[in-house]
Amino acid sequence: MSFDPNAIDELIHGRIRLAVMAFLSTANAAEFTDLRNRIGTTDGNLSTHLRKLEEADYVTVTKGFVARKPQTVVALTEKGRAAFLQYLDALKGLIPPKAAAQ
Repeated sequence: MSFDPNAIDELIHGRIRLAVMAFLSTANAAEFTDLRNRIGTTDGNLSTHLRKLEEADYVTVTKGFVARKPQTVVALTEKGRAAFLQYLDALKGLIPPKAAAQ
């Protein structure tokens, strides 16, 4: 497999967005504050990046209330999961076949 820099999804490649996608790829969904704390960013910064991912239909953001407290849940969409897997496949093109077998 060879590396194609054009195969890197620029939307995912940003540091915060990559962290969101990686975390949600295993968690499927996360509460906003848990995601913010895990990634180590601010509310505003995370909101900005989530908006970009939501506009691309990579994540859904659902707002509601739990025990009268506002709650925002972020979930990876099927399109987002597919895009993240493609992103990882593109990066694998940088790993020499010998190193990948070890």
